[in-house]
Amino acid sequence: MPMNRRRALVGALAIAAAVPFAASAQRPGRTYRIGILAPTVAGPSDGPTRLVTAFRDAGYVAGQNLVVERRYADGKLDRLAALARELAKLEPDAIVVVGPNAARAVRDATSTIPVVFYGNIDPVATGLVQSLARPGGNLTGVLIAADGTLAAKRLEFLKQAVPRAARISALFPDDPGVAIQLKEVSSAATLAGIQLLVTEVRAGDYERAFAAIAAQKPDALFVAAHTYFVRDQKPIIALAAKHRLPAIYEWPEQAEAGGLMAYGSSLPELYRRVADHVRRILEGARPGDMPIDQAATFELVVNLRTAKALGLTIPAPLLQRADRLIP
Repeated sequence: MPMNRRRALVGALAIAAAVPFAASAQRPGRTYRIGILAPTVAGPSDGPTRLVTAFRDAGYVAGQNLVVERRYADGKLDRLAALARELAKLEPDAIVVVGPNAARAVRDATSTIPVVFYGNIDPVATGLVQSLARPGGNLTGVLIAADGTLAAKRLEFLKQAVPRAARISALFPDDPGVAIQLKEVSSAATLAGIQLLVTEVRAGDYERAFAAIAAQKPDALFVAAHTYFVRDQKPIIALAAKHRLPAIYEWPEQAEAGGLMAYGSSLPELYRRVADHVRRILEGARPGDMPIDQAATFELVVNLRTAKALGLTIPAPLLQRADRLIP
């Protein structure tokens, strides 16, 4: 091949490689409509907002070739059914739902509109899908953990960080969707000989919840994995610091925000995977044929600055196990 042609070909390949794969998903001349149903209150950096950013990265831009219909239950789970029906009446090209309660609400509202769920869900046990490999019906989704909810593993890491911990408080939302997670952490605590003290947050009253936790005089705090606690991470982290409680959280971003520890996958990666599922559906894939996506990599993050503020020395074996240390 002549040198000039070879250079031209290499240049063309380089340009092609520089263009994101997802850009091919764009459909000039057509506008798609996506519904998003969340149990939380709207916020500047909530899940639906981050999803819109992930859609843009996948080639679907709000205001250009995408219309996004967001519905929030404002923490009132009994509103989900009506909001799901409202979205279904709009006949969007797909609906994305956050958590098991919203997933059930949309499943009951439509059997034809493609649905992508994400969160700490056992979709087979709860009857949302037939199997992880072949969901069937109109639902598919993205799981935060490949096996269970990671609750037992988080408790194990917390115990390693605070070896003397015999009493551990667990902060949970007032949401029946966390039943599996609660069962996992309770079983793990029993096996480890830990007394687990569960406190529910009601109506977003974290001050009251932490007052109850302080009265328990725990050695550490387990913060459940839940979309409410991602949204409200600032007050939770601040109250844990106020009461000098070593705490473990769900997402690495929560440790970056000042939490002591976190074990889980990445929020940006989660939203990218959800957006990719939606992209495939808009390109013609049937949700019932799309395997449930499961996170494969997890990161243990330890915030050394927070540990120092708590007067806590993290054992060397745990520091060596950590994927990332925040100085």
